[in-house]
Amino acid sequence: MRMISNPSRRGVLAAGAALAAFNLVPGSVLAQAANKKKQQEDLPQLPPSERLNLGFVGAGGKGSQNIRGCSAHNISALCDVDAVRAADIFNKHPTAKRFDDWRVFLDKEAKNLDAVVVSTPDHNHAIVTMAAMQLGLPVYCEKPLTRTISEARALAEYARKNKIVTQMGNQGHATEGARMTNEWIQSGLLGEIREVHCWTNRPIWPQGIVRPAAEPVPSTMNWDVWLGPAPQAPYNHEIAPFNWRGFWDYGAGALGDMGAHIMDHPVWALGLGAPLGVEAEFERANPASAKDSFPVSTIITYQFAARGKLPPVTLKWYDGKNLPPRPEALEAERTIPGSGVIYYGSKHCMMHSSHGGTPRIFPEVEMQEVAKGGLLPPKTITRSPGHYEEWLQAVKDKDYEGTKSKFDYSGPLTETILLGCVATRVGSGIKLAWDSASMKTNNDLANRYVHHDYRKGWSL
Repeated sequence: MRMISNPSRRGVLAAGAALAAFNLVPGSVLAQAANKKKQQEDLPQLPPSERLNLGFVGAGGKGSQNIRGCSAHNISALCDVDAVRAADIFNKHPTAKRFDDWRVFLDKEAKNLDAVVVSTPDHNHAIVTMAAMQLGLPVYCEKPLTRTISEARALAEYARKNKIVTQMGNQGHATEGARMTNEWIQSGLLGEIREVHCWTNRPIWPQGIVRPAAEPVPSTMNWDVWLGPAPQAPYNHEIAPFNWRGFWDYGAGALGDMGAHIMDHPVWALGLGAPLGVEAEFERANPASAKDSFPVSTIITYQFAARGKLPPVTLKWYDGKNLPPRPEALEAERTIPGSGVIYYGSKHCMMHSSHGGTPRIFPEVEMQEVAKGGLLPPKTITRSPGHYEEWLQAVKDKDYEGTKSKFDYSGPLTETILLGCVATRVGSGIKLAWDSASMKTNNDLANRYVHHDYRKGWSL
């Protein structure tokens, strides 16, 4: 959180009064979140007739959270290349069959499963998800859906053609704040929106570095399967199991990690569609790192076309040390969340935190006028039972339309996010024009990065 420094006593009192009326994350919400987390960790089992048999590719890290989110059902099979990182989950589910190679996992268990959850590093998302869908299995895949644009397009097209029930793990898509943001914007409450600022406090892992030296592969890790379609390369503990996000070959940097939780809401609420173009700006302290990893901080500018009567939109993304300009209308004592979105409307401006947060018009006096005047729009969007719950119910019902972040939506969202990664890889200050239909830019080097260069023996 970013706050004013050395506040006066009057400033502290004013801030307290303002925050009493405006709080992006009220204490009650935090308490509810804590209770929900506790409930998820100890979910009651459903009657046997209502339980799905679920398989998980990725059991440690984010995979463990996804397993808890689905734990009312049968955790039938677990696959993870890292026996140490997955040990806790393996021990909590002793009856689940265990694997360290997802190909063997699917070959032996697909016929016993109702659905699969994919929580691997980004570079393996596409090949695992496609293989599961080709076996007719519904899939929940973590964000970003894929590491490259062409992979996101392929998954979305296959799921649509074959009516596979899917969901991407951008959990904020199911929140109350996400629906309020849509209702407020689409009702015209904010007026015309031509500029949006998105930001995150990520990365929290190293970027702007060269690849570390080779180390022996631990006996508890299947490094070849961890690499999957990525180029053959030596193991190092500073890459796996966590810091891979900062490397071109495995992750999508801060934008790929948080874009699906932050850019999701303006893309959804404003119906932005594919961008017309993008440009990345950054500096590198170590030029040699350009071959291996994302820069430490970026500012990425997207341009979106007018949509019917809606005007064109400039969306700016900030990460690392970069933050959006503080809005003039925002009270001096008001805090800005570590990650979030600001919408600049012709009638009102609005801000919310990551994952949909709690949308709020600013300055506070305008929020109060709108609320007291009865001008807040009614609830018109169906509320979600929960991000996991809607996917699990859709799996039961075989309802392709039952999920709100199915690949039909999350695939194009991922393409938009990854276009920013392509611009970053091409270089600072290079403007790319984007033709979504052909998946091509006006830059030959950028066009190479739109597609995945698969290691021999591994392909989509």
